[in-house]
Amino acid sequence: MLEAIVVAWLLLFFGDFLSTFVYHIPEHVFGSLHLRTHHSWKKDFRHYAILTLNLQVLLDGILGALPYLIMAVMLWSFSPIGVISGLLLGQFHVWWRHVSILGWQTPNIVNIVCQFLLITTPERHWLHHHKTNLGFGDIFTFFEQPAQVWLRWLRLLRVRLRYINFGF
Repeated sequence: MLEAIVVAWLLLFFGDFLSTFVYHIPEHVFGSLHLRTHHSWKKDFRHYAILTLNLQVLLDGILGALPYLIMAVMLWSFSPIGVISGLLLGQFHVWWRHVSILGWQTPNIVNIVCQFLLITTPERHWLHHHKTNLGFGDIFTFFEQPAQVWLRWLRLLRVRLRYINFGF
């Protein structure tokens, strides 16, 4: 039982880490797919939820989920039940963190528990939808500060690459 809990936590931790630092932040700096499908001011949860048949939305979802699936493959031999539990918890969290559009307000006791466990709430994730430079970390809030550093570094790299390419 303990092994399944540890594997589920590892899957969520490293999946969130990789999704944030390998896909999400680089996509904010160098790409536009995620910003168009997930952050447009004209969108709400129903527009970019998995229920849509928009291939760009599905691609963004798959790319965001890929690190979790890679972790699932790596951890499967340790605890299949832990992997399945971690993937289910991760998917439930995706749905939960997008309920703000439906008028949901997290109960105070749940907010306190989430703050203690450093888990992203729907309100915190909604902040990221409105201010795309804040609120990084799909599941865990403790990735926020390193994400800010990585975001600034990648933006400097983008400027440097443009400088090199255009000879300014």
